[in-house]
Amino acid sequence: MIKVSVFYPSGEGKTFDMDYYCNKHIPFVQQLIGDTCKKAEVEQGLSGMAPGYQPVYLAIGHLLFDSVGDFTAAFTYHGQAIVADVPNFTNSQPVLQVNQVKMR
Repeated sequence: MIKVSVFYPSGEGKTFDMDYYCNKHIPFVQQLIGDTCKKAEVEQGLSGMAPGYQPVYLAIGHLLFDSVGDFTAAFTYHGQAIVADVPNFTNSQPVLQVNQVKMR
């Protein structure tokens, strides 16, 4: 299983529309890439190391795929449309990481 995580860094002047992200962007991505996306999860940053500290990330989105090949195929074809939607919900520059999920 592959988890593709997209991190949206926080910082001065950074904004993030969680409602748009959860109700429009993620469904849009799922519609484009179809069944190759096995699951989508969204996390909203609340704080950093201690209460009152700014979170490192405003939000983190996770998409799960069976393989790197499935992810690559989906984003090779649909990546441009997905990236074009980013300014509709944030001015933060996303950072993407692909991880292999290990089970115990």
